[in-house]
Amino acid sequence: MARVRPFAAYRYRRPGQDISDVTAPPYDVISPVERAALLEKDAHNVVALELPEGPLDPAVPGNRYETGAATWNGWRAEGVLTRDEAPGVYVLEQLTPRAGDLVRRRAFIVEVGLEPFSAGIVLPHERTLPKALGDRFQLIRATAANFSQVLGLFDDPAGETDALLDAATAGEPVAVATDSDGVVSRLWVSSDATLAAALSDLMGDKQIFIADGHHRYTTALAYRDERRETAAAAGESPLDPAYDFVMMALVNMEDPELVVMPTHRVADAEGPFDSEAFYQALEPCFKVEELAPGNPHGALASGGPPAYIVKTRGDARARLVTVRPDVDLDEAISLDRSTAWKHLDVAVLQELILDPVLGIHPDRTESLERLSFVKNAHDALDATADHDVAFLLRPTRMDQLRTVANAGETMPQKSTYFYPKLLSGLVLRSAE
Repeated sequence: MARVRPFAAYRYRRPGQDISDVTAPPYDVISPVERAALLEKDAHNVVALELPEGPLDPAVPGNRYETGAATWNGWRAEGVLTRDEAPGVYVLEQLTPRAGDLVRRRAFIVEVGLEPFSAGIVLPHERTLPKALGDRFQLIRATAANFSQVLGLFDDPAGETDALLDAATAGEPVAVATDSDGVVSRLWVSSDATLAAALSDLMGDKQIFIADGHHRYTTALAYRDERRETAAAAGESPLDPAYDFVMMALVNMEDPELVVMPTHRVADAEGPFDSEAFYQALEPCFKVEELAPGNPHGALASGGPPAYIVKTRGDARARLVTVRPDVDLDEAISLDRSTAWKHLDVAVLQELILDPVLGIHPDRTESLERLSFVKNAHDALDATADHDVAFLLRPTRMDQLRTVANAGETMPQKSTYFYPKLLSGLVLRSAE
């Protein structure tokens, strides 16, 4: 089902293996201050391509998309970035410090054939925001390039890809980068046609679930469609052109070291906020229990009905909020969605708390200004010094992601946080 193939990447050429100073986190988590700091370390940092200088309006001369294209073309002409001589499979290993040990996640980076979600071959699991889609589309249209990978998951319970990746990483890596969290990314490249063919065969009957990079995939798909229209108008019909594919890092979703973390919510009411009135509004569907001081996040059981740790402005203690056992979520949530979707913690929070109690819903984009997403639980709880309410969530499970995606549904935004994030700048790809 999935089409994967090797490609010849553009890579930074440095005297040694370490390319930390030219890599960057994903574009959507980089603040203006962080962007400036990255460029101060090295003027050739990939952030100059991912977030170029200039106005966002593509009709304004000197806009960021023109700047990005000029930088991309200039760096290739100057030899800052050079293309590998032969197509290859790029194997990535990320080592994350965790509880005194190192957690390893491996991926192989290839070109994956772009397919509409309706084909059931590549499936999304989260909503995307139109504003972000527009910016990423203008950038790929101007540069015809992928500067970072989409993170995709595939089902390999037998671990058939493990031996192939073991062989590909037997030697020394060609590049190493360490991010600000201490995560070490090591990259190998293999031009072995046998490896590429074996991976292609293994992936031929699999689905790919987008774990991270929905905006990148969706804009690449829109760019493909535009290029196809242009080619058809010119009477051209190229065979498997580069713009029919997108760069993806593929990870076995059965890997026991695949880390999925929750993204917590911090929200504000539309008007004056009253803590006790808020909790009273939850009573019909939720049981509210006070928690003792200490580590409130530990009160969230890994199983059971949807539950949250909730802390409100002016309340010294957090509370445990759990769906009542007599509440039928299929009836309580009136949307035409599957039972699996209606039992997601993030969906229950959206439909039974954020929307009816706080007036926040993604279909009303103006309301999203009162909602923020926080990775760290302590930061979320501390945010109630300035905001009305914080919700700590449990991680979405892999079986939930698979079931919802296979049903053709998408979870609410920020339902999953796959850690670590993929670094931009390890490999870059031309779609020309």
